[in-house]
Amino acid sequence: MLSKRIIACLDVRDGQVVKGVNFEGLRAAGDPAELARRYNTEGIDELVILDVTATLEKRRTMARTVSAVARELFIPLAVGGGIASEADADAAVEPGADKGSINSAAVADPALITSLAKRYGSQAVIVAIDASWQGDHFEVYVKSGSTPTGRDAVEWAREAAARGAGEILLTSIDKDGTRSGFDLPMTAAVSQAVPIPVIASGGAGTFAHFTDVFTEGRADAALAASIFHFSEHAVADLKAHLATAGIPVRQ
Repeated sequence: MLSKRIIACLDVRDGQVVKGVNFEGLRAAGDPAELARRYNTEGIDELVILDVTATLEKRRTMARTVSAVARELFIPLAVGGGIASEADADAAVEPGADKGSINSAAVADPALITSLAKRYGSQAVIVAIDASWQGDHFEVYVKSGSTPTGRDAVEWAREAAARGAGEILLTSIDKDGTRSGFDLPMTAAVSQAVPIPVIASGGAGTFAHFTDVFTEGRADAALAASIFHFSEHAVADLKAHLATAGIPVRQ
Protein backbone atom coordinates (compact mmCIF):
# COMPACT_ATOMS: atom_id res chain seq x y z
CA MET A 1 0.00 0.00 0.00
CA LEU A 2 1.29 3.44 -0.90
CA SER A 3 1.90 5.89 1.92
CA LYS A 4 -1.03 8.12 2.74
CA ARG A 5 -0.45 11.87 2.58
CA ILE A 6 -1.39 14.51 5.13
CA ILE A 7 -2.06 17.87 3.51
CA ALA A 8 -2.59 21.25 5.12
CA CYS A 9 -4.85 23.77 3.41
CA LEU A 10 -4.52 27.53 3.54
CA ASP A 11 -7.79 29.17 2.55
CA VAL A 12 -6.66 32.70 1.70
CA ARG A 13 -8.62 35.93 1.35
CA ASP A 14 -7.07 39.39 1.07
CA GLY A 15 -3.64 37.94 1.85
CA GLN A 16 -4.71 36.28 5.12
CA VAL A 17 -5.60 32.69 5.96
CA VAL A 18 -9.29 32.36 6.85
CA LYS A 19 -11.58 29.53 7.96
CA GLY A 20 -15.33 29.15 8.10
CA VAL A 21 -18.04 26.51 8.44
CA ASN A 22 -19.91 25.12 5.41
CA PHE A 23 -18.01 27.65 3.25
CA GLU A 24 -19.46 30.57 5.25
CA GLY A 25 -18.56 32.83 8.21
CA LEU A 26 -14.87 33.21 7.38
CA ARG A 27 -12.55 34.27 10.22
CA ALA A 28 -8.84 35.09 10.28
CA ALA A 29 -6.45 32.22 11.02
CA GLY A 30 -2.98 33.65 10.40
CA ASP A 31 -0.35 34.74 7.90
CA PRO A 32 0.14 32.33 4.96
CA ALA A 33 3.95 32.45 4.93
CA GLU A 34 4.23 31.98 8.69
CA LEU A 35 1.91 28.99 8.64
CA ALA A 36 3.75 27.52 5.66
CA ARG A 37 7.06 27.83 7.51
CA ARG A 38 5.60 26.03 10.52
CA TYR A 39 4.07 23.22 8.47
CA ASN A 40 7.30 22.67 6.55
CA THR A 41 9.10 22.20 9.88
CA GLU A 42 6.40 20.03 11.44
CA GLY A 43 6.43 17.46 8.66
CA ILE A 44 3.28 18.07 6.65
CA ASP A 45 3.50 16.22 3.32
CA GLU A 46 2.01 18.86 1.03
CA LEU A 47 0.42 22.28 1.21
CA VAL A 48 -2.56 23.67 -0.71
CA ILE A 49 -3.39 27.36 -1.09
CA LEU A 50 -6.97 28.10 -2.08
CA ASP A 51 -7.79 31.70 -2.90
CA VAL A 52 -11.38 31.35 -1.76
CA THR A 53 -12.85 34.45 -3.43
CA ALA A 54 -10.77 34.63 -6.62
CA THR A 55 -13.44 33.01 -8.78
CA LEU A 56 -16.27 35.05 -7.29
CA GLU A 57 -14.24 38.24 -7.78
CA LYS A 58 -13.20 37.12 -11.27
CA ARG A 59 -9.47 37.54 -10.71
CA ARG A 60 -6.33 35.43 -10.58
CA THR A 61 -4.80 33.95 -7.47
CA MET A 62 -2.53 36.45 -5.74
CA ALA A 63 1.00 35.84 -7.00
CA ARG A 64 2.58 37.65 -4.05
CA THR A 65 1.00 35.25 -1.57
CA VAL A 66 2.02 32.20 -3.61
CA SER A 67 5.59 33.44 -3.88
CA ALA A 68 5.84 34.18 -0.15
CA VAL A 69 4.57 30.71 0.73
CA ALA A 70 6.73 28.91 -1.84
CA ARG A 71 9.89 30.45 -0.37
CA GLU A 72 9.15 28.71 2.93
CA LEU A 73 8.60 25.23 1.54
CA PHE A 74 10.57 22.14 0.55
CA ILE A 75 7.40 20.14 -0.05
CA PRO A 76 4.90 20.16 -2.95
CA LEU A 77 2.68 23.25 -3.19
CA ALA A 78 -0.67 23.30 -4.97
CA VAL A 79 -2.57 26.49 -5.74
CA GLY A 80 -6.24 26.94 -6.60
CA GLY A 81 -8.71 29.76 -7.05
CA GLY A 82 -9.28 31.84 -10.16
CA ILE A 83 -7.53 29.45 -12.57
CA ALA A 84 -9.65 29.54 -15.73
CA SER A 85 -7.05 29.35 -18.51
CA GLU A 86 -3.50 28.31 -19.31
CA ALA A 87 -2.41 31.90 -18.66
CA ASP A 88 -3.98 31.79 -15.19
CA ALA A 89 -2.20 28.50 -14.50
CA ASP A 90 1.09 30.05 -15.60
CA ALA A 91 0.45 32.88 -13.14
CA ALA A 92 0.19 30.32 -10.33
CA VAL A 93 3.11 28.14 -11.42
CA GLU A 94 5.59 30.95 -12.07
CA PRO A 95 5.64 32.18 -8.41
CA GLY A 96 6.39 28.63 -7.24
CA ALA A 97 3.38 26.30 -7.35
CA ASP A 98 4.01 22.66 -8.27
CA LYS A 99 0.37 21.90 -9.02
CA GLY A 100 -2.69 23.86 -10.10
CA SER A 101 -6.18 23.15 -8.82
CA ILE A 102 -9.18 23.96 -11.01
CA ASN A 103 -12.82 23.82 -10.02
CA SER A 104 -15.51 26.10 -11.48
CA ALA A 105 -13.59 26.62 -14.73
CA ALA A 106 -13.26 22.87 -15.25
CA VAL A 107 -17.01 22.38 -14.91
CA ALA A 108 -17.66 25.23 -17.34
CA ASP A 109 -15.04 24.00 -19.83
CA PRO A 110 -13.94 20.39 -19.22
CA ALA A 111 -11.48 20.64 -22.13
CA LEU A 112 -9.37 22.89 -19.88
CA ILE A 113 -8.38 19.80 -17.89
CA THR A 114 -6.88 18.19 -20.98
CA SER A 115 -5.11 21.33 -22.15
CA LEU A 116 -3.48 21.85 -18.75
CA ALA A 117 -2.51 18.17 -18.53
CA LYS A 118 -0.82 18.41 -21.92
CA ARG A 119 0.98 21.59 -20.90
CA TYR A 120 2.18 20.61 -17.42
CA GLY A 121 1.58 16.86 -17.14
CA SER A 122 -1.33 15.19 -15.36
CA GLN A 123 0.63 15.08 -12.11
CA ALA A 124 0.36 18.88 -11.93
CA VAL A 125 -3.40 19.08 -12.51
CA ILE A 126 -5.83 18.75 -9.62
CA VAL A 127 -9.56 18.93 -10.24
CA ALA A 128 -11.28 20.20 -7.11
CA ILE A 129 -14.85 19.06 -6.55
CA ASP A 130 -17.08 20.71 -3.93
CA ALA A 131 -20.17 18.60 -3.34
CA SER A 132 -23.20 18.27 -1.09
CA TRP A 133 -25.64 15.41 -0.46
CA GLN A 134 -28.98 16.08 -2.18
CA GLY A 135 -31.08 13.14 -1.06
CA ASP A 136 -30.08 10.62 -3.69
CA HIS A 137 -26.74 11.85 -5.01
CA PHE A 138 -23.76 14.09 -4.24
CA GLU A 139 -24.21 17.26 -6.27
CA VAL A 140 -21.32 19.36 -7.57
CA TYR A 141 -21.29 23.04 -6.59
CA VAL A 142 -19.16 25.80 -8.09
CA LYS A 143 -18.23 29.43 -7.31
CA SER A 144 -16.98 28.69 -3.79
CA GLY A 145 -19.86 26.35 -3.05
CA SER A 146 -22.54 28.93 -3.84
CA THR A 147 -23.97 27.54 -7.08
CA PRO A 148 -25.39 24.04 -7.72
CA THR A 149 -24.62 22.55 -11.12
CA GLY A 150 -26.98 19.59 -11.33
CA ARG A 151 -23.95 17.35 -11.93
CA ASP A 152 -23.31 14.18 -9.98
CA ALA A 153 -19.97 14.28 -8.16
CA VAL A 154 -19.04 10.66 -8.89
CA GLU A 155 -19.75 10.99 -12.60
CA TRP A 156 -17.90 14.30 -12.79
CA ALA A 157 -14.88 12.76 -11.04
CA ARG A 158 -14.85 9.96 -13.62
CA GLU A 159 -14.93 12.47 -16.46
CA ALA A 160 -12.21 14.61 -14.90
CA ALA A 161 -9.92 11.58 -14.60
CA ALA A 162 -10.64 10.56 -18.18
CA ARG A 163 -9.78 14.05 -19.39
CA GLY A 164 -6.35 13.99 -17.77
CA ALA A 165 -6.65 15.10 -14.15
CA GLY A 166 -3.90 13.71 -11.94
CA GLU A 167 -5.79 14.00 -8.64
CA ILE A 168 -9.23 14.80 -7.29
CA LEU A 169 -9.55 17.20 -4.35
CA LEU A 170 -12.94 16.24 -2.95
CA THR A 171 -14.52 18.63 -0.43
CA SER A 172 -17.75 17.95 1.40
CA ILE A 173 -19.64 21.22 1.78
CA ASP A 174 -21.82 19.55 4.41
CA LYS A 175 -18.78 18.68 6.52
CA ASP A 176 -16.59 21.74 5.88
CA GLY A 177 -15.36 23.28 9.13
CA THR A 178 -17.63 21.14 11.31
CA ARG A 179 -14.85 18.90 12.70
CA SER A 180 -17.41 16.09 12.79
CA GLY A 181 -15.45 13.76 10.51
CA PHE A 182 -14.93 13.40 6.79
CA ASP A 183 -17.81 12.47 4.49
CA LEU A 184 -16.94 8.78 4.26
CA PRO A 185 -19.71 7.67 1.85
CA MET A 186 -18.89 10.41 -0.64
CA THR A 187 -15.14 9.86 -0.39
CA ALA A 188 -15.47 6.10 -0.80
CA ALA A 189 -17.82 6.47 -3.77
CA VAL A 190 -15.43 8.75 -5.64
CA SER A 191 -12.29 6.84 -4.62
CA GLN A 192 -13.71 3.59 -5.98
CA ALA A 193 -14.88 5.27 -9.19
CA VAL A 194 -11.59 6.77 -10.38
CA PRO A 195 -8.08 5.39 -11.08
CA ILE A 196 -6.32 8.50 -9.71
CA PRO A 197 -5.61 9.65 -6.13
CA VAL A 198 -8.44 11.26 -4.17
CA ILE A 199 -7.73 13.88 -1.52
CA ALA A 200 -10.50 14.00 1.10
CA SER A 201 -11.39 17.41 2.51
CA GLY A 202 -13.93 18.78 4.94
CA GLY A 203 -14.69 17.71 8.51
CA ALA A 204 -11.35 16.74 10.09
CA GLY A 205 -11.48 17.12 13.85
CA THR A 206 -9.72 14.16 15.48
CA PHE A 207 -7.03 11.62 14.69
CA ALA A 208 -9.74 8.96 14.41
CA HIS A 209 -11.31 10.90 11.54
CA PHE A 210 -8.12 10.48 9.53
CA THR A 211 -8.03 6.75 10.29
CA ASP A 212 -11.62 6.46 9.12
CA VAL A 213 -11.11 8.34 5.85
CA PHE A 214 -8.08 6.24 4.93
CA THR A 215 -9.89 2.97 5.68
CA GLU A 216 -13.66 3.34 5.19
CA GLY A 217 -13.29 6.34 2.89
CA ARG A 218 -10.47 4.76 0.85
CA ALA A 219 -8.81 8.17 0.40
CA ASP A 220 -5.22 8.47 -0.79
CA ALA A 221 -4.66 11.74 1.07
CA ALA A 222 -6.48 13.80 3.67
CA LEU A 223 -6.56 17.56 3.88
CA ALA A 224 -7.29 19.68 6.94
CA ALA A 225 -7.12 23.30 7.98
CA SER A 226 -8.49 24.37 11.36
CA ILE A 227 -7.01 21.58 13.49
CA PHE A 228 -3.54 22.42 12.18
CA HIS A 229 -3.82 26.22 11.96
CA PHE A 230 -4.70 26.66 15.62
CA SER A 231 -2.06 24.16 16.82
CA GLU A 232 -4.67 21.83 18.27
CA HIS A 233 -2.99 18.72 16.87
CA ALA A 234 0.64 18.13 15.93
CA VAL A 235 1.37 16.60 12.54
CA ALA A 236 3.95 14.22 14.04
CA ASP A 237 1.42 12.95 16.58
CA LEU A 238 -1.14 12.36 13.85
CA LYS A 239 1.36 10.37 11.79
CA ALA A 240 2.32 8.31 14.84
CA HIS A 241 -1.35 7.55 15.47
CA LEU A 242 -1.89 6.44 11.87
CA ALA A 243 1.25 4.30 11.87
CA THR A 244 0.05 2.56 15.05
CA ALA A 245 -3.24 1.88 13.29
CA GLY A 246 -1.36 0.16 10.49
CA ILE A 247 -1.77 2.96 7.96
CA PRO A 248 1.46 3.74 6.06
CA VAL A 249 2.49 7.38 6.23
CA ARG A 250 5.51 9.40 5.20
CA GLN A 251 7.93 10.09 8.01
